[in-house]
Amino acid sequence: MTLKIYRPTTPSNRFRAVIANDEITKSKPEKRLLVHGKSTAGRNFAGRITVRHRGGGCRRHHRLVDFKRDKLDIAAKVAAIEYDPGRSAQIALLYYADGEKRYIPAPLGLKVGMTVVAGDAVDPAVGNMLPLEKIPLGLTIHNIELEPGKGGQLVRGAGMGAILMAREGIWAHVKMPSGEIRMINIKCRATIGQVGNLEHETVIYGKAGASRWRGIRPTVRGRAMNPVDHPLGGGEGKATGGHPRSPWGQYAKGEKTRNVRRRSNRFIVSRRK
Repeated sequence: MTLKIYRPTTPSNRFRAVIANDEITKSKPEKRLLVHGKSTAGRNFAGRITVRHRGGGCRRHHRLVDFKRDKLDIAAKVAAIEYDPGRSAQIALLYYADGEKRYIPAPLGLKVGMTVVAGDAVDPAVGNMLPLEKIPLGLTIHNIELEPGKGGQLVRGAGMGAILMAREGIWAHVKMPSGEIRMINIKCRATIGQVGNLEHETVIYGKAGASRWRGIRPTVRGRAMNPVDHPLGGGEGKATGGHPRSPWGQYAKGEKTRNVRRRSNRFIVSRRK
């Protein structure tokens, strides 16, 4: 997958860089795997904004992606690589031997025509999903479960990959993309390989309109607000207003924000640097 660089014919195109999507083999999604989801624009059930800077954007359908891979020991052929507007990674359309169709996150190196399978005694090849106790140490994995049978919850974004470091008793030590080493039950399953679409992090929108297409509204600086609206607001001229922090007073630099009593802290062997 390559980046498409535009000629500087306009100020917005001068620095714009988008993914060429030359690996996409199918433009229209599978209709039976689509769900229409209404945009909440960052509002909760009461209509109050709980996530700022959301709203507008192009209408899109939600793809039903199979993170569980619960069709065990049934081979599936990769029929297409598709674009998913709801995630940074591409998705692969699978045709199972029994006729069922499902989407999975497309790992790096997965091509149309290849065969993937999920099970307890399958080969550790790219796209196959198997328990951590069966995966050789040192392999790159993604779509990792936190509870056996619940479905993959970790390492699902474009270009991400975790490394299986060691096994000790019923726990496997997995090094996350952040550098954190975490203990996960060896009965949990994971998919072999690294998530594809590596160039996603190098994309440059180039203009404000490209953010609006994605449902991202403008962000106003706290210094430009009034004191009633933000801790950094008010003052004469360009007053700083103190340390960088959120509208609710949470400091942005230096202060640890993770709850020290969080139950999952006991599963962290080494924190990220």
